[in-house]
Amino acid sequence: MPNFFTDNQDIQFLFDYFDLKELAALQERETPNGDADYAPADVDDAVDNYRRVLEIVGEIAAETLAPNAEQIDLKGNTHNADDGTVTYHPLVRQNFDRLAQADMMGFTVPRKYGGLNCPILIYTMATEIVSRGDVSFMNMFGLQGIADTIYAFASDEIKDEYLPKFASGEVTGAMVLTEPDAGSDLQAVRLRADYSAATAGRAEGWVLNGVKRFITNGCGEVLLVLARSEHDIKDGRGLSLFLCERSSAVKVRCLEKKLGIHGSPTCELVFDNTPAKLIGERKLGLITYVLALMNGARLGIAAQSLGVAEAAYRLARTYAHTREQFGAPIERLPPVAEMVIDMQVRIEAMRALTYETARVCDLENNINRLLERNADALSDEEKKQLKKDSRTYKRLNAMLTPFSKYYGSEGAIKVSTDAIQVLGGSGYCKDYPAERYYRDARITSIYEGTSQLQVVAAIKGITSGVLFTYLETFESKNFSDASLEALKQTLIKGREQIQSAVEFVKQQSGAYVDLVARQLVDAAIAVLAGHYFLSQASPSVAGACPAVERKKRVAEHFITKNVPVIECLTALVKSGHTAVLTDYETLAGPVPAA
Repeated sequence: MPNFFTDNQDIQFLFDYFDLKELAALQERETPNGDADYAPADVDDAVDNYRRVLEIVGEIAAETLAPNAEQIDLKGNTHNADDGTVTYHPLVRQNFDRLAQADMMGFTVPRKYGGLNCPILIYTMATEIVSRGDVSFMNMFGLQGIADTIYAFASDEIKDEYLPKFASGEVTGAMVLTEPDAGSDLQAVRLRADYSAATAGRAEGWVLNGVKRFITNGCGEVLLVLARSEHDIKDGRGLSLFLCERSSAVKVRCLEKKLGIHGSPTCELVFDNTPAKLIGERKLGLITYVLALMNGARLGIAAQSLGVAEAAYRLARTYAHTREQFGAPIERLPPVAEMVIDMQVRIEAMRALTYETARVCDLENNINRLLERNADALSDEEKKQLKKDSRTYKRLNAMLTPFSKYYGSEGAIKVSTDAIQVLGGSGYCKDYPAERYYRDARITSIYEGTSQLQVVAAIKGITSGVLFTYLETFESKNFSDASLEALKQTLIKGREQIQSAVEFVKQQSGAYVDLVARQLVDAAIAVLAGHYFLSQASPSVAGACPAVERKKRVAEHFITKNVPVIECLTALVKSGHTAVLTDYETLAGPVPAA
């Protein structure tokens, strides 16, 4: 039987590589189980449960999601203009039902509410697996982050009412943030939230009025809506977060006609005196709640990028092996062989970065939960250390999350493009899913914050020194294998080149920092991913020796190819070339006539 978890050697390698017992111990320590039918007996039992969960998701992705994907892509979902609702494609509904029947729709929800209480790392692995089956369906599976936001910030009454529904698959949700004139700039949100007195047919409470656009799964049953509750405050401090249910008071005006992800309904919503419930406190909607929600969503897109890249790579690898030209498989042609290898190694680098980011998220979240719920039981020294760790992980997350989203989404586009190239004319035709993988991958660098915005967010971690502090952990490790030690020294030189470039940048204008941010981020990720590969190639890593030996070859290949890249990127940064800033009109040319 096909299974997208058990057939992926790298995911299984990393499952053994990461210290899941440490994560399980933290995850279980302060999480309520309530009257749950099952709770792990110990950390070994918890880790064994994680594996069984991923095996189930892998089976569903291979046997249901992947076979359904083509028909869903061709037909999409249906907008019912008469009543402003959406009807899912029958196979989308089948996907939902299969996962709900397997209790896979409450991945990170505590067992008290019927969830699985899995760490974010395990959820990230599952998200990749689901995305390999159908990229578009991940957009609905991945919205489990809405339940996380409710659990983190909502009242007990709201949690008790809605979290069991998410865990059972009874409801799906949507993040309702973007507006026609407020895309990346969420501080410009104008949708109104007003507190109204009771009227005939409506109880006292909040009501929403306005329009939202580009809302993934906006037809879901539970909507988390960013709205302006303080009408005299025009920036992000005037925004609050609300929960409302699908009803006749919120209609889908249209479904967007898109290049890809056709199975994911992208809606324009109209709110007309829609009853809503406040999540948490007023004025914290964007500043606290949505930022947390977006960080989780961005990690989800990194995992989604991994899934589609993996699917595209496997198609290209098989085709290159079986397609013969000039009397031999085309994978024997060096240019094709190089493309195939670069695809695979890029995916492994993406996966290492994304999974490490998820692990750091787990550590930050669980430490914060421990401080919040069990502070009285901790000694002053323990609290002091935990608070220090929390600050460290928060700073690290603020850098790694945009790193992952940027590198993953750009990687998915590159891998899916190269897959079409390997297949040639066949890849451009709908006889193969290569063109669908490309169409689906293309959105990943746009939604949940464009690549450009991710770079702007990530550069702060480089210029502030967070990156260099983090790299000290890897540089202090000594390898008994001389070849690995030599590669580490190569990466240290790369770090020094980045530091030199950063010192140069700090002497320039703020606009210049933004101009060269992408080069610095690319160089930083190359060094960081190289260290991840070296750590995976260490003899102390758990797992089969052949897998560790292979990681040595991967590390050598990746680092060797990136040495000149890092040198080139940092040299470009230090060139001081500012034509983009000073000669834009000349170089871009006149605005084309209408």
